[in-house]
Amino acid sequence: MRVQINGEERDIDAGATLASLVAELGLGERRIAVELNHGVVRRDRWPAVELRDHDLVEIVQFVGGG
Repeated sequence: MRVQINGEERDIDAGATLASLVAELGLGERRIAVELNHGVVRRDRWPAVELRDHDLVEIVQFVGGG
């Protein structure tokens, strides 16, 4: 199945969740926000949100600085 992640098409396994996608991308321990089809998804919901073909995922990493 194909999804778009930050504007880039990517093949993922059927049944993948937001949590498994974040882990596969190596972002699990980072401070990030995930948007699915133009709506922000809370971190505690990621394991329950199953991705579908042609979903749009945006992942934003928080950056601190002074």
